[in-house]
Amino acid sequence: MVVRRRKKHRKFRGRRTYKGAKKRRRGAGRRGGRGLAGLHKHKWTYTVKYTPEHFGKRGFVPPKVVMKPIKAINLEELDKIAEKLVEQKLAEKVDNKIKINLQKIGYERVLGGGKVTKPLIIETKYFSRKAKEKLEASGGGVVVI
Repeated sequence: MVVRRRKKHRKFRGRRTYKGAKKRRRGAGRRGGRGLAGLHKHKWTYTVKYTPEHFGKRGFVPPKVVMKPIKAINLEELDKIAEKLVEQKLAEKVDNKIKINLQKIGYERVLGGGKVTKPLIIETKYFSRKAKEKLEASGGGVVVI
C-alpha cells in the first residue's frame, strides 16, 4: 500500500478534471434545481417526508377591515355610572328603574362581572348569560336591539 506524503486534492489542484468529469458540480442542474424547485416533481419524496405542509391552504383569516372588535362593559361599571348617565341625559328614569341604551355610550355588549345594586333596564345587541340573570334578579330587565 502506498503511503501518501501529501493530500490527494493538492495533487489535482489546477486541473479541470479534479473532481471527475469536467462538467460535474458546475450549476444547479447537479442538485435538481435551486432551492425548493421541483418539490412537486422530482423532489416529491423530500416533500412528503420533510415538508408535508408546504403545498395547499390551511385556515382562514378574515381581513381586519371586517373584524371589528365588540366593545364590552361589565355590570359593575354600569352600576357605578348609571346616575351620571341620567344627569348627562344619556339614560332616563322609568318607574324608579334606570333605562340605558348602551349604543349611545359606545358599547355593544354587557358582561356579568360585579354586583348590581340598582334596577337597570339595558338596551344593547349582546348580553352574557350571567348579565341577564343578574339584571333580572335586581328587578331590572334586558332589551335586545
